[in-house]
Order: sequence, then structure tokens, then C-alpha cells
Amino acid sequence: MRKLFDLPYLLLVLTPLFWAGNFLVGRLVHETVPPVGLAFWRWAVGLLIILPFAWPQIRRDWPVYRANWPIVLVLSILGVSCFNTLLYVGVAQTEAFNASLIQSTMPVWIAVLSFLLFRDRPGRWQIAGIFVSLCGVATIIMRGDPANIGDLAFNPGDVWVLVAVITYGGYSALLRRRPAVGPLGFLAVTFIVGDLVLVPFYIHEMVVLDRYVPLNGTALATVLYVSLFASVLAYMFWNRGIELIGANRAGVFIHLVPAFVAVGAVTILNEHPQPFHAAGIILILGGVFLTTRRA
Repeated sequence: MRKLFDLPYLLLVLTPLFWAGNFLVGRLVHETVPPVGLAFWRWAVGLLIILPFAWPQIRRDWPVYRANWPIVLVLSILGVSCFNTLLYVGVAQTEAFNASLIQSTMPVWIAVLSFLLFRDRPGRWQIAGIFVSLCGVATIIMRGDPANIGDLAFNPGDVWVLVAVITYGGYSALLRRRPAVGPLGFLAVTFIVGDLVLVPFYIHEMVVLDRYVPLNGTALATVLYVSLFASVLAYMFWNRGIELIGANRAGVFIHLVPAFVAVGAVTILNEHPQPFHAAGIILILGGVFLTTRRA
């Protein structure tokens, strides 16, 4: 595991792979599993998975958490409470193509927020990589034909996804202010704080909206996947990747999400691959290559 944590580009490829699965699962179960309930149990189960390993780090670093509680609170709200909850709300109301297109703008928001907060200026390779990757995403979204862009009809779900993307862009940009604490302990603390913030919204969903997480195999498998892979492993890998190469360079790897979603649509939804899928994935990978080049 220590050797893996020294390979930032491998970590940053596995992260969008896990998030693509989260995207597909959230879309598949949105009619039966409510969004806030899914987010709440995602973090609760994820916390149970890592807490036995994280507890020694939390005890050791507790004075540091107390001294830095404002930034820990902000990171917990942005990265845990808001992002996935808003994403689940959004994918229940919008088409997958629209949501993928909006989600692919995350590197842009990371770069914008990094500039606004810390005056970071993206290099020419980063700008070129973002542009090339966006071209690849657009190729997949428009199915290889620019005329198809006219078929994209934005709705309230698109707004929820956009807000989710901006909140995670803020989380990624602010990660540099994370206190110097153990990575597992940091994840556990943000899971705890972020899930506590979700409690009133979860109660509202059950009491007012009368929507509950069903007790069946589908819901159980969904929660287990999003808890272990899309939460624990993905957040560990993402945080470590940003720590090693920076938020702007890491952000372009988000463009791999729609590429993996396209593959998942073929294997899970039994859709047939098309030439534009290959063209889009090649452009996305090319953008990742350009962004990770050194000046």
C-alpha cells in the first residue's frame, strides 16, 4: 500500500474509475434508492470500514484537528456533505449525457478556484491538456456529431450537478490547507462531520418526502460499492494524488470519468461501442498526457 501511495498517476486513474461506477450506480438505482439516504449510508458504512484503522491516527492528531477545525469543517461540507448528495439529486433529474458533460468541467473549476483563492496560474501544458480533454468529452457527449449538441436540453438536474461539481472543485483547491494529519484519520473525521451535516436532510427526506432506503439486496450492494470504492479508496487516492502533483494537474484526470462511464455503459447496460467512443477516449488520454508534462 505504501508503494501504491507513491504512484500518483496510477492513483489518479483508479479514482475516476471508481467514481464512474458511482455515477452508473447512482443513475441505475435513482428510482428506488433516495439520494440523501444513499449519501448518508455511503459515508456511515465507509466510516465503519476505515475507523478501526484510522482511530490511532485520530487520537494522535486530535490536538491538530482542534486547532484547525474551521478548514476541516469546510472540507467536510464541500467534499462529503455536498458533492455526492447533490450529484445523486442531479442524476435523478437529468440525462446521463448532460450530467457527464457538466461533471467534466471540474478541472476548469479547480483551476478557476485555485486562481481566485491562491492566485495559481495554470501552465500552458495544463491549459492545452484541459482543452484537449474537453474535446474528447464533447466527442463522447455529442456522439461524434456536433449537430447533436442541439439535442441537449438542460433542466433542474443539470443545475444540481453543476453546483456539485463546483463544490468539489472548491474541496480540491482547498486540500492544500488540510492540516498535517494521518490520511486515514483525516478521511474518518471528514466522513463523521460530513455525515452529521446530512442528518437533518436525511430526516426531512424520510419524514416529509416519505422516501426510505429499501432493505433489499440491490440497496445493500449499492451502499457497499459506493462506501468502499467510491468513498474510502477513491478519496484516499484522490487526496494523495493532489498532495503529490497538485490540484490543477490532478484535476484533468476527472475527464477519465466519462470515458469509463462509456465503457460501463457497454458492459453493464449492454450498449454497443461506436467509433466516437474510441475517438473521445483517445483525446481524453491525450489531454491527461499533456497536463502531466513538465514545463
